[in-house]
Amino acid sequence: MRFRSSKVNEFRLWGLVMTMGGMLLMIIGLAGVVFDWGQVGRVIAVIFMIIGMISVLVSMGIYFWAGMLSTSATVIDCPECGRRTKMLGKTDRCMFCKTILTIDPQYEPIGENETAATQTAHFEPSREHEHKPH
Repeated sequence: MRFRSSKVNEFRLWGLVMTMGGMLLMIIGLAGVVFDWGQVGRVIAVIFMIIGMISVLVSMGIYFWAGMLSTSATVIDCPECGRRTKMLGKTDRCMFCKTILTIDPQYEPIGENETAATQTAHFEPSREHEHKPH
């Protein structure tokens, strides 16, 4: 089984990959100018700069989308690690310990091995561990 993360973290990961890939493409494109490949080097630099800039702009859109999804996500306490985590949809994973969470009993795994690691999330978490101002 592939080790997955929560949906919000997956979106953020793809945003980061697009940002780094775009910057790498722009750096590779500069090789045409730095190594003085003449007119061909300038064309290569322009092409790679445009592709890299588009990639960075797409990553900005992905980060914006992940931020908007994060603001409307359900915040719950993970039953495994006890930390507050955000959940998108009916099933998701804890952002910290990767435990499968669900709020709908219909989506709970039936297998014996899977139910040991899977917990049902509760909407009314205990907030005793939170700091209260004096």
